[in-house]
Formats: sequence, C-alpha cells, structure tokens
Amino acid sequence: MKKVWIATGNTHKKDEFAAMLSDDVQVLTLKDLEPGLEPEINEDGKTFEENALIKARALHNIVHEAVMSDDSGLEVDALDKKPGIYSARFMGEDTSYEIKNQAILDALKDRDDRTARFVCAIAWIEEDGTEHVYRGTMEGEINDKIEGANGFGYDPIFYYPPFKTTSANVAPEVKNSASHRHNALMQLMKDWKNL
Repeated sequence: MKKVWIATGNTHKKDEFAAMLSDDVQVLTLKDLEPGLEPEINEDGKTFEENALIKARALHNIVHEAVMSDDSGLEVDALDKKPGIYSARFMGEDTSYEIKNQAILDALKDRDDRTARFVCAIAWIEEDGTEHVYRGTMEGEINDKIEGANGFGYDPIFYYPPFKTTSANVAPEVKNSASHRHNALMQLMKDWKNL
C-alpha cells in the first residue's frame, strides 16, 4: 500500500483527500506524527502555491516520505479577491464561518458582481525531494444567503451553477467530483501514475 502524508491537521481535508485518492493509498496527517514532532509552520507565502510548498517542505523534512499539502481559499472578485490566501484567518482564526460567511454576504449586498471561485494549490514532494505544484479552481458566485448543511468553511455561500445550489447543499461526493481540490488532485494523479 502506498503511503502519503498530508501536511494538515484538518480532518475534513484528510477525509476529502482519502475519498479522492485510491483505496490502496494510506493517508497520514500531522496528527499521526509522534508527539513533539509536529513542525512549526509559518505560512508567510504570498500565493496559494507558496503556502502549500511551505507546509509540504516542513513535513517532508521530518518524515522523508511522500508528502502532499494544499493551500486553498475563496476569492471574491468584488472584494479584490479577498479573503484569498487569508481565507482561514479572515476576521480571525477563531471566528466562526457562520460569522465570516455573513460578513461576505453583507459586503456584497449592493454589488452586481458576485463572481467568485474556490482555489486550491497542491504541493507534492516525492520521497526523494522532487517538488511539484498543481492548481485547481471551482468557478461560481456568492449566493444571496447561507444555504446547506454539508461541506465546511465557505461552502454554504458558494453557489456553483452546475449544481444549481451551493456546494454545501449537495452530498459530499457530488461536491468532491467538481471541487477545486479535486481539480488540482486530478492533475497530480496523472503525474503520480506516470512515475
């Protein structure tokens, strides 16, 4: 069985990656490291790609095995592509997404342009240290209200036209089939199969 480390402690991300990777891949995360080994990660990159590589390198330096990391977020065009790389830290890391989502809805109340996208950059570092980065997007718009109980983060306000509803209002496997993370991962998997 192939083993791959994901540089995250987020169980939602682990589950999404595990669901999209094949059954013969064992997914491990920062939570699987021995106590005290968890790296200090300072995400000070200016792009999703830079932050994904920062996280992947930090974990690769510890485990010296294949490592993946993603950095993802929501870009809202009318808000100058904010919250962007600061999506998780938008309005403070401890602020609930219900509050963050409502703040974005309020900011767009009188705006005609509601276009937005989820962006995901996945860094993959092979066991020998070779680095790859892939970008995937999911293009949509900001809904006029919070809708749906699935997904996490900004899913309840992200309207995806092919779904005719928000990405929080469809089953997880439906969302995963079109998500920004899926689109980046599909590019990675092509390279993975060629190795």
